[in-house]
Amino acid sequence: MAGSSARRGALWAIGIIVALVVVMVGGWLFVVHQMKERILETLGLNGTVEEIDVGFGQVTLSRVRLRGPKGWPASDAMRAERIVLDVDMHSLVSKPLHLRSVSVDNYYLSIVRTADGRVLILPGLRETARDADAKADDNAREHAQEEKLIDRVSFERGSMEFFDSTAQNPPYRVLISDARATVDHIHLPALADRTELSMTGSIKGPSHTGNVTWGGWMVIANKDSQTRATLRNVDVATLDPYLLKKAGAKAAVTGGTIDLTIDANVKNYRIHAPGTLVLNHLQISNNGNALDTFLSIPTKAAIAALKDRKEQIKLDFVLDGDLRDPKFSLSESLSKKLAAGFAKALGVSAEGVARGAGDTVRGIGNALKNLLGQ
Repeated sequence: MAGSSARRGALWAIGIIVALVVVMVGGWLFVVHQMKERILETLGLNGTVEEIDVGFGQVTLSRVRLRGPKGWPASDAMRAERIVLDVDMHSLVSKPLHLRSVSVDNYYLSIVRTADGRVLILPGLRETARDADAKADDNAREHAQEEKLIDRVSFERGSMEFFDSTAQNPPYRVLISDARATVDHIHLPALADRTELSMTGSIKGPSHTGNVTWGGWMVIANKDSQTRATLRNVDVATLDPYLLKKAGAKAAVTGGTIDLTIDANVKNYRIHAPGTLVLNHLQISNNGNALDTFLSIPTKAAIAALKDRKEQIKLDFVLDGDLRDPKFSLSESLSKKLAAGFAKALGVSAEGVARGAGDTVRGIGNALKNLLGQ
């Protein structure tokens, strides 16, 4: 009797396990089918994927490409040799759908900043995804709108290319190579939790290769965030359009590197970002023209002061503003801080640069005096 009960119990256990496996496999096949269709529909006419390989709990996309639309400054908006999705099979029956990881390997990503300050990534995907939702039946739409959790999205062995139309036209290009990035804890569709982000890479300039890091957290739904960005040994020429030229430097910069740290806190769309900028071994050309200036300071005076400072300038600054204000720009604000702080850091007074230099240079000195509020 006891043996018969044990056998029945074992059969029940086996039956339950088989049923769970069938449900999981069935759920997995449904997810795979939906995922394949969604991937192809979302990529749209500009996107291709050479192969979609489905294993148990894992989907691998090979040689994915999203071409840039008309007017995009690069031929590709994104390409990747391989994208791997690791699915938690238990989540097919327990909900929410749980992706342990999404790994993007050997990739290229182009990012565009328009003249009005909008940042564009993966153009057209939102529209094609919306169209795919519209075409889906009620059951598919319900699954598309279900809660999803992604533990980590990682980008390995790739490069990010920035095209910035706010700096110049045609767009100014900055390439970050050896770029690695992670995005941890993405809770869809609300995106109301903290998402951790990090990125590292290299910026190659005419004479130096510098490093860039960025990381912290962000609540994507409301844009609250706390992040730190650093630049180390970055060639001045690479960032000249953002810093020196935008701040009013007319004399040519022929050498030097930048170290920069900014700790940015955003709350209710207001930013508070203290930072430090160090200009190392800054070299400025001097053609002997009294009208030639560097950040509103006559070039001759600026070069002399730089030598006195052992060719290093350190500026501390704080950026504050409302990100919803169309007149507020982080890069413009930083440029103004740099222009004002440069002369103070060098210890060059408005009267000192103007003394004995004639009416023209006096005018430059007076302009500097007004700028510094002295």
